Amino acid sequence: MHRPRVLSGVQPTGHLHLGNYLGAIRHWVAGQQERENFFCVVDLHAMTVPYNPAELAQNTYTVAALYLACGLDPQYSVIFIQSHVPAHSQLTWLLNCITPLNWLERMIQFKEKALKQGEDVGVGLLDYPVLMAADILLYQADLVPVGEDQKQHLELTRDIAQRFNYLFASPENPILKLPQPLIPTTGARVMSLTDGTSKMSKSDPSDMSRINLTDPPDLIQKKIKRCKTDPIRGLEFDNPQRPECHNLLTLYQLLSDKDKATVAAEVQDMGWGEFKPLLAEVIIEHLRPIQTKYAELMNAQDYLRQVLREGRERAHQIAQATLAQVQKAMGIAPLL
Repeated sequence: MHRPRVLSGVQPTGHLHLGNYLGAIRHWVAGQQERENFFCVVDLHAMTVPYNPAELAQNTYTVAALYLACGLDPQYSVIFIQSHVPAHSQLTWLLNCITPLNWLERMIQFKEKALKQGEDVGVGLLDYPVLMAADILLYQADLVPVGEDQKQHLELTRDIAQRFNYLFASPENPILKLPQPLIPTTGARVMSLTDGTSKMSKSDPSDMSRINLTDPPDLIQKKIKRCKTDPIRGLEFDNPQRPECHNLLTLYQLLSDKDKATVAAEVQDMGWGEFKPLLAEVIIEHLRPIQTKYAELMNAQDYLRQVLREGRERAHQIAQATLAQVQKAMGIAPLL
């Protein structure tokens, strides 16, 4: 039976937080035995905005260790670092040569980030979606887990694949597969602790806006105690006038593994002073085994590097096969 192939990754910028875990990694873990999985640490993407080289290198291994600590199993999932497979950069250049500039200029994330960076914006930020397309198309992925904010990039990936196949392949024998989005129905958007209308983000300058997966219990309690709420007693889901309430209840529901109706009944008469300690405790207990495993992995660097070496070899084999097909179709002279 054909198992759908999945490709996804997280940037090694800052600390992984509950948004990364509940919106992506937890879903990867849950489905890893039913799919053929390729999960990378996308360090090349992290270079498209200003960064600290020493921190990038360290954070790359930190994210890889957290992948394993959260439950990704090398037996079922290929775990590797993006830059360790040169085909990612090679295919990006080839796809650059067929991607119209105006396709990239219309990308919403580029417009938003370019506005923040001003005159310092680099070509890499504009070209970010082509690198993402290369990541996906190299592995002929069937499914790509994405949040709502990445759907436009996946649509561009499909457009680039269609354009390549039109120019260099035949309708009967396309070379690049068109991927489909895999969007989780719950936990897809975990919001900031300081603003219930903004997504929890590693780039937020305030560390109080997020719960990092490696935060110690006392810091988690502090962040939950100080997170933004409202003066209304009685807690409820789905009230657009109470975005922080909905977000915190969703966190509680997901991390306690209770259904929505059970949580709604449990908290309907609560005040924030009663609920916040419950939420903090649920978060602490859920993260405890992840943090324990993470500490073990960071003290066992040989094992971590072995996993990444083996992942690199498995990823390289598939990526190189796709790259060779693309190079041949585009007229790259073979090595004699």
